Amino acid sequence: MQRRAFISTVGLGAASIPVLHAAPAAASEGGLVDTNVSLYHWAPRRSWVESATLLVERLRRYGVRSAWTGSFDGVLHSDIAGVNSRLADTCAKEGGGILQPFGSINPTLPDWEDDLRRCHEVHRMAGVRLHPNYHGYTLDDPRFLRLLDLSAQRRLLVQIALQIEDERSHNPALASAPVVPAPLTDALGKFPAARVMLLNGGSRLFGSAPLLQKLATAGAYFEIASLEGVAGIEGLFQRLPKLRLCFGSHAPYFYFEAALLKLQESALSPDQLAAVQYDNARTALALA
Repeated sequence: MQRRAFISTVGLGAASIPVLHAAPAAASEGGLVDTNVSLYHWAPRRSWVESATLLVERLRRYGVRSAWTGSFDGVLHSDIAGVNSRLADTCAKEGGGILQPFGSINPTLPDWEDDLRRCHEVHRMAGVRLHPNYHGYTLDDPRFLRLLDLSAQRRLLVQIALQIEDERSHNPALASAPVVPAPLTDALGKFPAARVMLLNGGSRLFGSAPLLQKLATAGAYFEIASLEGVAGIEGLFQRLPKLRLCFGSHAPYFYFEAALLKLQESALSPDQLAAVQYDNARTALALA
């Protein structure tokens, strides 16, 4: 489905629910993996998801078989242990076998190492999700480097959200500049066993081919939720054919269907489509 047809079909109303085809054939064969989903509410705006069950219903409708799920509470709450416990419990009870919890870690808080331990040993999580801009550190901070090292030792995948929302949408009370990803290239060089995925990259990341190439060469994975422009995935692969690009929706902050449209409007080979839909994500977990 092309963008023009999509827009004419669903209209421009904010309450419109996009009408898209079911997940493409490759997803039904391998299972679409959404690497960027969150539970609960982002404080400045109301979510279309009132419960995990509602989110699971939407994901299932489009062929998602696994959704890596963080918590918006982990961005602003100081009780990270409580945040992660609730997330694990919700995913287990309401996740329908789809929601896979990724705990929040804030390395500026006391005893954050125990939060990491609990994610691994108690909640059996496959990875963790970081929000450096809201938690007040950079990717060359010694605390982050220690977190990266400990996560690698525990074989945990580390997801780094470069932003949650576009700066133009910020509530002034929660304004926070996007994370600068450039130092990550050196960090990954120091800890080659670490596995990192960047979320919500936006134009600052995807618009800089040299930076993207350096991060990709260092071993980073990426997802498409904040990728802008018509046929954006196709364009990325034309510039960087070996980019480890994964499917991500940033639901429920974004409508899930917006990410699915990005797949449908790009001319991708079967191998490229399978890589984005599930292969790269599964490789990231297998190596983590």
